[in-house]
Amino acid sequence: MRRISKLTRVAVGVASLALAATACGGTSDEAGSAGSEGESEKGLAIAYDIGGKGDQSFNDAAFSGLDKAKKEFKYETADIEPTEGETDADKTQRLTSLAKQGYNPIVGVGFAYGPAMTEVAKKYPKISFGIVDSVIEADNVASLVFAENEASYLAGVAAAKATKTNTVGFVGGVDIPLIHKFEAGYKQGVTDTNPKVKVLSQYLTQTAEEGGFASPDKGKAAAESQLENNADVVYQAAGLSGQGVIEAAATQKKWAIGVDSDQYEQEALAKFKDYILTSALKDVGGAVYALAKSVEDGKPLTGVQTFDLKVDGVGLAETNPEYAKIAGLKDAVDKAKAGIIDGSIKVKTE
Repeated sequence: MRRISKLTRVAVGVASLALAATACGGTSDEAGSAGSEGESEKGLAIAYDIGGKGDQSFNDAAFSGLDKAKKEFKYETADIEPTEGETDADKTQRLTSLAKQGYNPIVGVGFAYGPAMTEVAKKYPKISFGIVDSVIEADNVASLVFAENEASYLAGVAAAKATKTNTVGFVGGVDIPLIHKFEAGYKQGVTDTNPKVKVLSQYLTQTAEEGGFASPDKGKAAAESQLENNADVVYQAAGLSGQGVIEAAATQKKWAIGVDSDQYEQEALAKFKDYILTSALKDVGGAVYALAKSVEDGKPLTGVQTFDLKVDGVGLAETNPEYAKIAGLKDAVDKAKAGIIDGSIKVKTE
């Protein structure tokens, strides 16, 4: 089998992949039914982050990678929803169940799976694991991390070019370092493009347990506040809560900027699409697929795997026709992208 020596260059437009019906996920009482570890014909399994499938963003991007792997490799897959208020022990049980059933690889979608995956990966050394947005040091774990700040910088450039009020907004789901990366890149992109533009920032909650990534009503209220304070472009990095941000902007006929998936293309957001200027893309689907393919090829990815602009692991969507109509926007974004790739632009993470 062909060895993958580096991550395959993957298309950023993960949302364009068909979101076909999911395979049925197993439960803990089925554990062990697949036979000995590492010998099952079962393939990729993913365990969703807060918000679950249908968030039109982060989790749905991961599902697109699973769907592609299922179609290409013709094996059984599973995708498992989180439960409200779950603990690390719940996550550990979920990953353990998937391992006992013989799925390989198994991906935890989101940094919250860190403690659980650290524990479970040690118990199942013959199974490959992947975790999105976190780094775990283990021989059988691939840490799938992204340069969210780079995509957010491009979003900031677009916002600075699109604004007519010289005021734009940022809504973060939870006040944590991962989301700080989105804010830092966005603010830098805005300021580097037009220092006169003011950025209003708000985080919905201090912890994920408070619903910062799963409360569209909170996102809507935050965006409405920024719009009332003269913002006419609002960028959100808030998971399912971001749908509320998009709704608020569209209702007032202002621009929203999506995140992770190309939210202009998401069916559930179709009635708001005319006001989704662009989306900062994070190819979670491509990362999930790359891990699945490496396992299928017999040379599983391990260690830190970074998806940045250089490998098209992040980017900015151009699907809304209005994107190309705003004077100077596309040229400014293209120039910024080239600068980040060649190193002449250093994007902050804080």
